[in-house]
Amino acid sequence: MTLSLVRLVDDDTDLLQAQTQSLRIAGFQPEAFSSAAAALRGIDADYPGVILSDVRMPGMDGFELFRRIRAIDAELPVILLTGHGDVAMAVAAIREGAWDFLTKPVGLDALTAALRRAAQARALVLENRQLRALREVPVAAGQLLGSSAAMVHLRDTVARLAGAGVDALITGPSGAGKTLLARAIHREGPRHARAFVHVACDALDAARFDLDFFGAEAGQPGAPRHTRLVGRLEKAHRGTLFLDRIDRLSPAQQARILHVIEAREVWAAGASAARAVDLHVLAATQVDLAAMVARAEFLPDLYYRLSGVTLNVPALRDRRGDIPILFRRFLLAACARLNLPVPQITPLSQARLATHDWPGNARELMQFAESVALGLPALGEVAGEEVVGLAEMMAGYEAGVIREALLISGGNVSRAMERLRLPRKTFYDKVNRLGIRPEGFRNRGK
Repeated sequence: MTLSLVRLVDDDTDLLQAQTQSLRIAGFQPEAFSSAAAALRGIDADYPGVILSDVRMPGMDGFELFRRIRAIDAELPVILLTGHGDVAMAVAAIREGAWDFLTKPVGLDALTAALRRAAQARALVLENRQLRALREVPVAAGQLLGSSAAMVHLRDTVARLAGAGVDALITGPSGAGKTLLARAIHREGPRHARAFVHVACDALDAARFDLDFFGAEAGQPGAPRHTRLVGRLEKAHRGTLFLDRIDRLSPAQQARILHVIEAREVWAAGASAARAVDLHVLAATQVDLAAMVARAEFLPDLYYRLSGVTLNVPALRDRRGDIPILFRRFLLAACARLNLPVPQITPLSQARLATHDWPGNARELMQFAESVALGLPALGEVAGEEVVGLAEMMAGYEAGVIREALLISGGNVSRAMERLRLPRKTFYDKVNRLGIRPEGFRNRGK
């Protein structure tokens, strides 16, 4: 999530400087130009901001600047600042497609409100364009998507860990993508052509644990009469064993798994000798295993055997910048699976993406994308769900920008303020109003 970019154009340098400072304090990212010709340079169809221009300027005036910008991209919002004598000209510009006009002198509240509406419209246009463009770009199944520092770190770690074949523990909240990460490690390593055996430890049948994991020789209870039953551990030989929700194993089951991991051999029921197994073991949990060890609920030896390398998949609320990227891909996948055209992203859907905390993480976001693909009601249209107003939407957007700056700066307030270009008092007024605790971001996202 980035600050709203505004290109300011005015030949009055004092007014230009004052507007630049006011908009920066209001949370925008202003670009100041004293002539229309200079402001026109660098404008293309991908420009991610909006234009605020005076009308009367020497050389190229604001009306001509609007016409030239419209020729480059008719959907790029241009707001014109006019004197009372220029209202007729501004109305004509509106008829030709200008976004809005404001009459001087304009108050800061009215100016920022108009700019925010224009910036939201521009973001929506670019979002839909990017969505259409993504339809032509294939993505490998199971790709770890996201541009946050946490996801960049995970992608780098996957490449190193996959080649080394080291056992690892994957932590993170439900729905964050722990299984996706485990599959990525398997896919990127030398074992990719072998089996990836996914064991849902919270769905195991305790009565069949030994048979399911260790197997049995032919004729043994629970095994076929003429062929032996191959257990999951042997199926994972030379491949990857993924123990999902490992915290749900009983102490006896933990002890059995620990022995296999350490001895790398399996004793099937009725066997006269152990069979060697070559395993790459990955485990996942959404609880604090160290706390379970302290409460004598999890075997210390198994915990320390697996936690030498620990990878954490953060919640979506801690990497909000990844939400639009993931949503686009989920929406495209849902439309392809359901054989539906890709819909336009609406302001209501955009507001939900910007303000919702996504407690269900990627799984909840995927369900939302499927709802959008099907044209089902979005936020505020579902019975019993409160409609989010513009003030709440903007507060959510502003909070997301501040959280991302704090995450990138590792909780360093000075660096976050510098990144946001906010004075100290304004920064602390905002974090206090939004209930953000900067100290909670220290050493996160690194």
